[in-house]
Amino acid sequence: MEYNKDNLKPIVIDPALQRERYGYRIVKRMFDVVASFVALLMLSPIFLLVAIAIKLEDPRGRVFYSQIRLGKDCKKFKMYKFRSMVSNADELLKTLMPENEVSGPMFKMKSDPRVTKVGSFIRKYSIDELPQLVNVLNGDMSIVGPRPPLIREVREYTDYDKQRLYVKPGCTGLWQATVRNTVGFDEMVRLDLIYVQKRTVSYDLWIIVKTIKIMFKPNGAY
Repeated sequence: MEYNKDNLKPIVIDPALQRERYGYRIVKRMFDVVASFVALLMLSPIFLLVAIAIKLEDPRGRVFYSQIRLGKDCKKFKMYKFRSMVSNADELLKTLMPENEVSGPMFKMKSDPRVTKVGSFIRKYSIDELPQLVNVLNGDMSIVGPRPPLIREVREYTDYDKQRLYVKPGCTGLWQATVRNTVGFDEMVRLDLIYVQKRTVSYDLWIIVKTIKIMFKPNGAY
């Protein structure tokens, strides 16, 4: 394994043990289906308001943004979000890569010029992530799990980093519910692996409660 950050002991996940957790996986899937369905119904007025705000700012731009991500066992799927950037954001990324403010394969920039005014608000309160509830309902994601990475990010992963792909990605996770953008890629991976190692129904519920609190009192989202 190639993880030597601060001389911390590497976390080694046994994928076979993760596949054998039948009871937990059944309960988790049942919860995901019910919770995502109910949440989509309850949040539909917010979806409408956000859609109107996005269209008012940019009438010709799309309301939703989709992107190919990698899920469990590197399975490709289309992830949905509210569009929070200008329509040609992907094209502009190449010119902004030197401005990356986090280490590792991820790209994060606090004052990203591609983010719209509406986008800045919905990103701060994680509202842009809500359409991922559709991904949860479809079975590509879970409510709780590691962040789903981009294909270009995984190309730079070590075998150690790829352990976070042993489970379904989530709308929220230990990293998002705690330190978020205040840490680098290696720390994010370690938090994801801690979650994979410890995950239980009660641990998932704890992360969900933490996430709900953070939506009202943001912890560095941008």
